[in-house]
Amino acid sequence: QTLSQHDVVILSDYGKGTLASVQQLIGEAKKAGKKVLIDPKGSDFKKYRGATLITPNWSEFQAVVGDCNSDEDVVTRGLALLVELELEALLVTRGEKGMTLLQPNEAPIHMPTQAQEVFDVTGAGDTVISTLAAGLAAGSSFSEATVLANQAAGLVVAKLGTATISQQELKATLHTLDDMPKGFVTADELDVAITTARVNGEKIVLTNGCFDILHPGHVRYLQQAKDLGDRLVILVNDDASVGRLKGPERPINPLETRAEMLSALACVDWVCAFTEDSPREHICRILPDVLVKGGDYKRIEDIEGHDCVAVAGGATYVLDYVDGCSTTNLIKNIRDTESKR
Repeated sequence: QTLSQHDVVILSDYGKGTLASVQQLIGEAKKAGKKVLIDPKGSDFKKYRGATLITPNWSEFQAVVGDCNSDEDVVTRGLALLVELELEALLVTRGEKGMTLLQPNEAPIHMPTQAQEVFDVTGAGDTVISTLAAGLAAGSSFSEATVLANQAAGLVVAKLGTATISQQELKATLHTLDDMPKGFVTADELDVAITTARVNGEKIVLTNGCFDILHPGHVRYLQQAKDLGDRLVILVNDDASVGRLKGPERPINPLETRAEMLSALACVDWVCAFTEDSPREHICRILPDVLVKGGDYKRIEDIEGHDCVAVAGGATYVLDYVDGCSTTNLIKNIRDTESKR
């Protein structure tokens, strides 16, 4: 009778023995068609098998799956745990690193923390699971409810002691999500923008490169890339990275100029710089729906990050370049012209 009056069941395990019959509770709730959300405790998660979603914190998650040294580890081990426990979703709360939402056959969603200041984390887990429950009960998807929970947690940890947040506080915070950053953005801004796009069902396309001197070949390539999805992300090598890859005389144009030119293209949504020689780490963090590279790659297996994208259910494509259009050729032609003067 009690179950019939509610849409979602929350089981918060504090390790005190109250949830000794947790499997029976899960069974009764599922039989009644109710979602079961569990805030787990301890290193034995098998007792939560069949729940709708569990929300382990970082230490609880690693105690079960082992140490995770990268987002790729979190995704791989989290998906294995999700399958083993027959869950519909798994939400790992990761402190200052935000949250990671995993669902079967869906791209992982990494949400950066929304906390501007942290005064007290007491009750943050309760805030997360209760906000999730409210969102799901109202008809939100897992990703939409997680956005709400992430915002709520960011508000509550900024308060002293065990605190709550009001509906008005949460609404005011959510209004900022309508102002998605565009153009040249930081890695954190990009994560927020991509998360918001995915919550709205948009398909993310990603490519990377130096883009030193923008030419028609680049433009046509990027237009083709955008046609493969809804949002186009460009990871662009910073100046130090270009110098290591192309030689001491490169780049011709500094990062800010290259980013401004790329951002001005109608087909480009976000440009984000990276300093490493390889973009793999960033590709494996973002996990785009589509990864794209230009025609100088003959095999998809040679494209950095293709394996991470494939594991997450995404696709990798090689697009043809425009014959005769290349930055190297442009620089050579300019130098040849100068030498003839």
